[in-house]
Order: sequence, then structure tokens, then C-alpha cells
Amino acid sequence: MAQSSQNPPFQQEKVIIPNKYGNKLVGILHEAGTKEIVILCHGLRASKEDIIMTQLAAALENAGISSFRFDFTGNGESEGSFEFGIYWREVDDIHSVVQHFHEANRRVLAIIGHSKGASAVLLYASKYHDVKTVANLSGRYDLKTGLENLLGKNFLERIRKEGFIELKTKSGSVDYRITEESLKDRLNINMQETCLHIGKECRFLTIHGDADTIIPVGDAFEFAKILPNHKLHIVEGADHVYTDHLAELASIVVDFMKETFAQGQV
Repeated sequence: MAQSSQNPPFQQEKVIIPNKYGNKLVGILHEAGTKEIVILCHGLRASKEDIIMTQLAAALENAGISSFRFDFTGNGESEGSFEFGIYWREVDDIHSVVQHFHEANRRVLAIIGHSKGASAVLLYASKYHDVKTVANLSGRYDLKTGLENLLGKNFLERIRKEGFIELKTKSGSVDYRITEESLKDRLNINMQETCLHIGKECRFLTIHGDADTIIPVGDAFEFAKILPNHKLHIVEGADHVYTDHLAELASIVVDFMKETFAQGQV
């Protein structure tokens, strides 16, 4: 059946945004007819095509909310080399995206990040105060944890001796290299201090699965303790990437965005 002019079909458009370092960031704009827009930020070694990003964009579309999912520098289709760490450079990427839509006379309703992307949006909210709603999906509270699982035992000793650690794929080829400098970039981030610099008017949603073996669910409760304007939702049985729980994740996010619209937090 033909779509009426009063209910136009959803549109997707590839958008290229230059960041402050001259790299082109590539993203997909999901137009749902709203001036307001939600920005979606992927996690480590992921991209805008990550199933969490695409499912959230689809759910927001169906709720009549426009969104933009993009690749951070060195990921997916975006220019630049992938580097471990560089949290603040990813904050710069988010800022470039936010500025692009502000200049296009769009209102950024919220920024949503998963895993490492959640860390980036938290850091963004601590530095800039131009977006009043943030969603933290399975973000890490203590960035000093989780490294031994990723890098192996004695990783600090090895990286100081060799200057780097190479992470390999299952086939044995080098996936990426972690330098001492990039490791320090992560270790120097204090998320407690970061949260204290976030304005009280900023609404926060934290979602975390209680079966997450990558980032323990306890991290979600730490965010709940320190962020004053905060809502916590634990998804029972969900792992780090919400396998078998994507619909529930999307429903929680969409409901929170609808609340944000209703409260005029734009």
C-alpha cells in the first residue's frame, strides 16, 4: 500500500562529518521527522553497523525519533588509524558530530554509548554541557579493571619492556597494537572524578546486564551512587552485547527517550 504524504517513509542517509583533526567521520542518519536527534556511539573495535547500534536506530525510528549512528576515528568507514585508548579523541569526535547537527539547526536530544562508547559519552558530558540526556549502556566505572583479561598477566611489565603489546586475531594475525602511551590514556581516566563534573541537570540512564562477563554489573551500581539525576535498569540474564535481550534493551531506551521528550529536556 502506498505511503501517504502525512506519514512519509523513514529515510536513511550517509553523512560525512570532518573532525577537528581533519579525518572524515562516516555515519548514517535515520530521519524520522523530528528536529530532535539522538546520537549513537559504538564500543571498542565495533562500528555503526554493530547490531546494538542498528537495533536502537530502528527502534527509535519506529518511535518517531531521528538518530545518527557513526564510526569513531579509525573504525568502520571513518578515516584515521585505530588506536587503543584515545578516549578524549573520541570525545572530540562526538563534539564534531554534535556541532554539525547544531549548525544544521537540529537539537541533540541525547547521546547513547555502549561499552567504551559509554565511557566516551560520560567524558563528553563532563566536558561539555550542551546535551542534557545521556544513556550509558554497559559502561565501565573503573577503567583500571578488565585489562588483564584483555592483555594477559604482567601486561604492565611486558609493555614497559617492549614498548607495546600486540593483540592477535583467532587466526594469529595482528589485530592491533597497544602502546604504553595509549594504555596510560585509559589508566589516567578517573570515572568518579568525571562524574563529579557532570551537571546535575543532565539526565542519566544506565542499563546493564546482570550476566555481563566483560564489565561486571557492579559498575552500574557505582554510577547510580554518584550521579544525582540517574535512572538504573538491570536487564536480567543479559550479557555484554545483550544477546537475546536486544528488544528489551531497545524498549528501555525508547521509553526513556519518550520521557525526555515529555519533560522537554532538549
